[in-house]
Parts: sequence; C-alpha cells; structure tokens
Amino acid sequence: MSFETKKIEASDLLDLNAYAKERKDIRKELVEMKKHRRVELGPHSTFYFENFFTMKAQIQEMLYIEKGGDEQLKDELEAYNPLVPQGSELVATYMFEIDNPNTRKKVLSSLGNVENKLFISINGTKLYATPEEDVDRTDNSGKTSSVHFIHFKFSDKQV
Repeated sequence: MSFETKKIEASDLLDLNAYAKERKDIRKELVEMKKHRRVELGPHSTFYFENFFTMKAQIQEMLYIEKGGDEQLKDELEAYNPLVPQGSELVATYMFEIDNPNTRKKVLSSLGNVENKLFISINGTKLYATPEEDVDRTDNSGKTSSVHFIHFKFSDKQV
C-alpha cells in the first residue's frame, strides 16, 4: 500500500465471526490510539484525527452492529474511505460534545458554517480546513451539526 493512495478494501476487513472474536481487543487498541489523536479546542469541541486503522475499525463496527451484508459494506466503504488521510493531509472528525440538550441547541445554533472557519497555524500562516461536502452541515436556521469531517491539506513546504 502506497502512502499516497490509502483505501480500505473489503479484503482489509475481518469477516463478522472473526471480528466478533477479536472485537474486544480491537476496541481496546482503538481507545488507546484515539487518546493520542484527540485535541480539545474548547469547552465543547474536539478534533479526533483519523487514520487508516480508525476508519477500518469504524467500518468493522458498523458492519458488526447492523449486519447489513455486502450492500452495507459498499455503503460503509463509500462513506469512510474519504476520511482516510491521503498523502500529506490530516483528516479529523470535529465534534461538539454537549450533554445538556438546551445548551447543545443554543451552542450549535450560534455556530453555523463553523467548518469553514477552522484552521491550523503553521509559522503564522493559516491553513484552513476543507470540509467534506457529502452533506450540508448547517441548516437553514443557521444551526450547525454536532459532527463535521474536515481535511487539512499540507503543501510540501508546510510538511
């Protein structure tokens, strides 16, 4: 597998029986890995930086829970492969984690199009995120989603 073109294939996944046997260990490894890929940005928002393993584990878990067979597999690969970092990019799941429903509504209603304002600063230069465009994450009232998928695409110089 080239570092430039990473893609999860059906052959990378365990069958449901094998996954069921290894699930506890895989999930334990995933939790440990995600601890080191999590960056809190404020009282309610967090980046979870994704990689091949985290997206593969997500697909495995969805298949295990929903048991949708080959048709679901196709949909999961289509949904999660765009979140596997390619080349010199970082991909993050950007989440607002707010337990209180009233607070959640108030905060999310004030952050429409937030995914277009996220950036990483490199030597004083802002590298803005490129959001996934699969779904509009802000509704007509200006309320944003609690989950966003974003890419940071670095130039060779920035790397």
